[in-house]
Amino acid sequence: MRKLLLSAIPAILIALPSAAVADQASGDQLIATPLASDPFERPAASRAARAAARLARRDAKPEPEKVKPVSVSPALQTIANCESGGNPAAIGGGGLYRGKYQFSVDTWRAVGGTGDPAAAPEAEQDRRAAILYAQAGPGQWPVCSQ
Repeated sequence: MRKLLLSAIPAILIALPSAAVADQASGDQLIATPLASDPFERPAASRAARAAARLARRDAKPEPEKVKPVSVSPALQTIANCESGGNPAAIGGGGLYRGKYQFSVDTWRAVGGTGDPAAAPEAEQDRRAAILYAQAGPGQWPVCSQ
């Protein structure tokens, strides 16, 4: 006969006079051990530590991603100088075009960028512009690629 130890049992079993209750269906003997406190309640110190950790994560500023610089082709250098004067934080077109290569947000995302192109590191903008140039050619910058 197997014995099963119950860590949390219904209140009705605690009231039984016997310390062991036989399960008639399986023949197992269930041993009732009442708990001193609520098994789901966590110590106050533990709750406070978790709350402090949550606040620390919320308030922590993420470290800037380290992006290796890429070699920028002369064609991309020309495009960047024409589009933004080479300024990676440039915003034009009433806010529609952003960064060194004046990406639209949709185009930026299509080449794997996340967030605001004008807030991305310059090396990341160079990398995404090189991807776009390789995929679609200079036609993405119709004025500045001529």
